[in-house]
Amino acid sequence: MMRGMGNMGNMMKQMRQMQKKMEADQAALNSQTFTGTSPDDLVTATFTGDRKMTDLSIKPEAIDPDYPDMLTDLVLAAVNQALTAVDEQTKSTLGKYTQGMNIPGM
Repeated sequence: MMRGMGNMGNMMKQMRQMQKKMEADQAALNSQTFTGTSPDDLVTATFTGDRKMTDLSIKPEAIDPDYPDMLTDLVLAAVNQALTAVDEQTKSTLGKYTQGMNIPGM
């Protein structure tokens, strides 16, 4: 009977170790920066791994008063590219912890 308790204790220890490793990986991911650019590099958006925008750079030639929708499209392209990079790195970094599990958003 005590033998089963040892296995349970060992499993809990492994779970705690995995949780610490996952938290460290998440912190490392959050400290990274991800940059997306629009076509012709007219707009650049920079995000952290936890999806917070830290910079948005717009070149003057991107601002055309006759075509305001163009600037919107350029900003969206840069932001979406950066967020896609965050998502891909998150899956690459943290996916090993959720492999085989059906967890929404991972």
